[in-house]
Amino acid sequence: MTHVYGLTGTYGPAVMCAWHPEWNDLTLAEQAETKSRQGVPYHMLENLKVLEPDTMNVVDPNASQLGEVMFRGNIVMKGYLKNPQATEEAFAGGWFHSGDLGVMYPDGYIQLKDRSKDIIISGGENISSIEIEDRLYQHPNILEAAVVARPDNKWGETPCAFVTLKDTADGVTSQDIIDFCRGGMAHFKIPRTIIFLELPKTSTGKVQKYILREQTEAMGSL
Repeated sequence: MTHVYGLTGTYGPAVMCAWHPEWNDLTLAEQAETKSRQGVPYHMLENLKVLEPDTMNVVDPNASQLGEVMFRGNIVMKGYLKNPQATEEAFAGGWFHSGDLGVMYPDGYIQLKDRSKDIIISGGENISSIEIEDRLYQHPNILEAAVVARPDNKWGETPCAFVTLKDTADGVTSQDIIDFCRGGMAHFKIPRTIIFLELPKTSTGKVQKYILREQTEAMGSL
């Protein structure tokens, strides 16, 4: 199994997690973590970088500094049809802005952390919804999970988790899930709200997070 990544505007997959033979010696857990990275550019892509969108400076390849993933090359679209303003914004600085936030590793491989619109800012800290979802998927009774921001009077925003339980789950409570998260991540990243439901999806199976955000806004601030 090979991990690939791209957008409609990059002719589909433009990045792949090319495997190195020496990685076969890693443990299964380490191999899975390595495979989860999006990787390096396809041969037809001219360039791929993680840049600070405001300054267009390249992030440090330390696997922690967050930036926006940007593309350049012949397989990148020329622009949006009859929408010059959106095209200008998408190609500011001469790079196609993906809207995806990620990090760069020392070996040049990138890894996505979140969509820019999905990042949760709580008390001045950036929280990746993907990181929380990864933890939730480790719960033995959770089938699907999605995390969005909920307004909070004190912290600005806090994580809200929408969860679909497996058919075999019995008696799982919100507190059970919060306690499970507490065992695997920093305290400020733990969801303060757990909602049990069937996740809304598009016809292709993509979770419609905008619907979940509308629900959190309707619930009001904590």
